[in-house]
Amino acid sequence: MSIALLREMFDQMVVAKNAELVERYYHPDFVMVSDGLSQNFIEFRVSHREIYRTPISYAIEYDEQAWVEAENKVAGRVWITTSRPGERPTRIEVVLIAAFRDGRIHRIWETTWPSWRNVAALEGY
Repeated sequence: MSIALLREMFDQMVVAKNAELVERYYHPDFVMVSDGLSQNFIEFRVSHREIYRTPISYAIEYDEQAWVEAENKVAGRVWITTSRPGERPTRIEVVLIAAFRDGRIHRIWETTWPSWRNVAALEGY
């Protein structure tokens, strides 16, 4: 279920740029640690609402061979391609571990290459 939930979240929230779904997919005690940045639920929700209002778009590819699932935890690798009008798209490799609580994402630990923190399309995040 956890892999399916992550895939659904990427499709319904990230690709669709629907920040209203943060509460559906993320636990209220959510914490993300990504490339040296830590965000709690409120910070994550606010930053996604802001970035989703921009003309950025996302495409997701999955490494089907990299999924590992245990009870309430998933590890995997995806590529997120970001693009904005007039700019070259950036393909970001993401290696992540997600932990779930009450059917929602409770923790995410991830590293990206190139770091999403250096991608122009995400400079306002």
